[in-house]
Amino acid sequence: MLIGTVIFLSLIVILLALPVTLTYRCSWKQTLSADLRLNWAFGLVHADLSPDLEKSEPDQADAAAGKGAWWGKSKGRKSNFMAAIRHTSFRRRMLRFVSDLWSAIHKKDVRFWVRTGLGDPADTGRLWAVLGPLSGMCSRPGDITVAIEPDFLDATLEVDSSGTVRVVPLQIVFLALGLLVSPAMWRAMMLMRTSR
Repeated sequence: MLIGTVIFLSLIVILLALPVTLTYRCSWKQTLSADLRLNWAFGLVHADLSPDLEKSEPDQADAAAGKGAWWGKSKGRKSNFMAAIRHTSFRRRMLRFVSDLWSAIHKKDVRFWVRTGLGDPADTGRLWAVLGPLSGMCSRPGDITVAIEPDFLDATLEVDSSGTVRVVPLQIVFLALGLLVSPAMWRAMMLMRTSR
C-alpha cells in the first residue's frame, strides 16, 4: 500500500515537472479573434484551445441578472479583503508572489500592441502619461515587446498580442504552496475572518 502511494505521488510529480507551452495570437479590433495552441510533455501532446467565437451572446436579461447577483455576493467579501490589503506584510508577500510567478513564466517573442484613446485629447494625454512609461518598463529585448499608441481623436481600444509562453506546473505549485503557508497569508486570513 505504501509503495503504491509513493509510486503514485512520484508519477504526479513527474507529470507536473513536464513543461507546458502555449503559443497564442489574440486580436481585438472591434471583434475578437484568438488562436491558442497548447503543447505538453515536450510536444507529445497537442491541443487547440482556440475559443469558438461564433457562439451567440448570452441574453442581456440573463447577463444583467448574473451581474447583479455577482455584485450582491461580492460586497461582503470586498470589505474583508480590504482588511487584508491594508496589512503591509500581506501586500509585500503578494508582490513577491506575483514577481516570482512572472519570473517562472518563460516568455519568447511575446508582443503586445495597444492603441487606445478616450475621445478627449486632454483625457487621453493624462492616460498616456501613465501608460507611456509602462511600455518601456515592461519591454525586455528578445523576450517581450510592448507598444502602446495613443489616439487623441477617437475613443478606441485595439489590442493585438502574440507569442509563446512556457511554464513548469511544478514550479507554480511550489510558489502557491509557499504563499499559502507564509505567516503573512495566515495573518491576512485571520484579519479577513475577524473583520466580518
